[in-house]
Amino acid sequence: AEVQDFGGGKRRVEGFAINYAQYLSYHFYICEKPELTVRLCQGWTFGAAAFMRRSMVYKIDYKDRNKSIACYLPEGAAPDKSAVEELHQMTALEETLDRLRGVTGFFQGDRQGIEKIIVTPDFHKGAGIPIGTVMMTKGFVVPQAMGNDINCGMRFYVTDLPEERIREKLPELTKKIRHVFFEGGRQIPMTGRQRQALFCCGLEGILDTCQDAGGRGLWRYYQPQIQEKWLNRTAFRGSIKVDGTEGLEDFIGSYGELTYDDQIGTIGGGNHFLEIQRVAEIYDGQTANVWKVKKGAVAVMLHSGSLTIGHHSGLLNRRICQDIYPAGLPHPQNKIYLIPESEAVQDPWRRFWQVSGNAANFGFANRLFLGFMIQDVFSGVLGECGMELLYDAPHNYIWKKQIGGEDYYIHRKGACRAGGCEEMEGTEFAYYGEPVMIPGSMGSSSYLLRGMGNQDALWSASHGAGRKKSRGDAIKGNDEAFHRFMEKFHIITPIDPARTDLKGRADILKKWEESVRAEAPYAYKDIDQVVAVHGVHQMAAPVARLEPILTVKA
Repeated sequence: AEVQDFGGGKRRVEGFAINYAQYLSYHFYICEKPELTVRLCQGWTFGAAAFMRRSMVYKIDYKDRNKSIACYLPEGAAPDKSAVEELHQMTALEETLDRLRGVTGFFQGDRQGIEKIIVTPDFHKGAGIPIGTVMMTKGFVVPQAMGNDINCGMRFYVTDLPEERIREKLPELTKKIRHVFFEGGRQIPMTGRQRQALFCCGLEGILDTCQDAGGRGLWRYYQPQIQEKWLNRTAFRGSIKVDGTEGLEDFIGSYGELTYDDQIGTIGGGNHFLEIQRVAEIYDGQTANVWKVKKGAVAVMLHSGSLTIGHHSGLLNRRICQDIYPAGLPHPQNKIYLIPESEAVQDPWRRFWQVSGNAANFGFANRLFLGFMIQDVFSGVLGECGMELLYDAPHNYIWKKQIGGEDYYIHRKGACRAGGCEEMEGTEFAYYGEPVMIPGSMGSSSYLLRGMGNQDALWSASHGAGRKKSRGDAIKGNDEAFHRFMEKFHIITPIDPARTDLKGRADILKKWEESVRAEAPYAYKDIDQVVAVHGVHQMAAPVARLEPILTVKA
């Protein structure tokens, strides 16, 4: 809504009225103090939300909550109704905090709380906490506010390949990709010592133990000197140091024996992918030149996380939270729990960071080996080629940040860190800002940006375009749009629908088509509009736009 002040106490409110079927109705009142009420159709008010737009920033104010939430959206877009409702339920965390403050010794010190919440332009409903939510707290952490796929993130490579070499070898590349990614061609043997080092020290642990594999399988692409250099192009150096593991003994296996597992080097389902792209446009020539991003060249962008290891850690974190919740207090109705930074719960605090670190370290390693897998494909089909890491970063994690000499915790669920020059001081990105990778939907453009360190936006950016249709809705209808999309788009999945032995398997082909429909472009917001918001609000500045050549989906 836009508010015009004509003086003398007269104001005019102009905005949009939306009726969300059986859920929410937004009513505008032209008055001196405009307000926007939100009511459920059953007739009771769960609070009230107001969306005041100022140059594409909405303020979400719930009358039964203490803080406004900045909502960065494309101009003219309305916040998703289900995400707004979910966000309201999440912010009942304030009530949980009030109850816990009454328990002697639960918190340490007299200052703990939610300092700020913002939502990024790809804001949409999640599972308990919306995707695109960034929350800064003091004195405690909320494990659910980083999601279960801990250290789900992005990895980006530049190559010296021209687009033409990829297109002329598409059939051969398709066959090789399907073999390496889906038909047992990964070949990533590891000893128990290596897996233990991976979980406790991340990529530094892999560096220290790489000789165990003896160059077998994909380890032939592991060059210690290069990988040591690339640690500085990875958030946290890809290495979150913890003292041990919990519940992973069977996965780790025998200390000195080389074995294989079914997790490392796996893309994962849903919106995870590996994409071979062409650099279509350069917007910031100076930064692109330093980052070796050249128009017309081929790049590789991949999106994956910690898979079942992350979900294992997420379950452990929930158990830790529930175990320390004071007996006799009503449990949170939204089922969102916290862990205080307190001497009274030192061991649960340590366990939380340990199991979260295990999962985060696995996420870094998983993306590392996915990179080796596509390098193996290129080498096998195209011969030797140059492939250099630009950056690897999570968008599901909790960052500790010092502000004014005090510690705060920034939780990001489906949101990238977008540090500016100050935040990247001491790294090779200090003069340009942190690389930010924002993929579009399958088949649409993706963007490479540089972070601008916007404190108002909690140094954050989107992690994608964001859904506008649920997976269930995307599967239904949209036939014409889907067939147009499939005619011009090259997608590689575990199932090859052109196989002759599948022609009579309507059940398998139906499931395959539904999985592709669920991720088709019409299910997502317009990536160009989402990226534009980042530039307007100095969250991140575009460096290059990339277009897909082929996409690998599990």
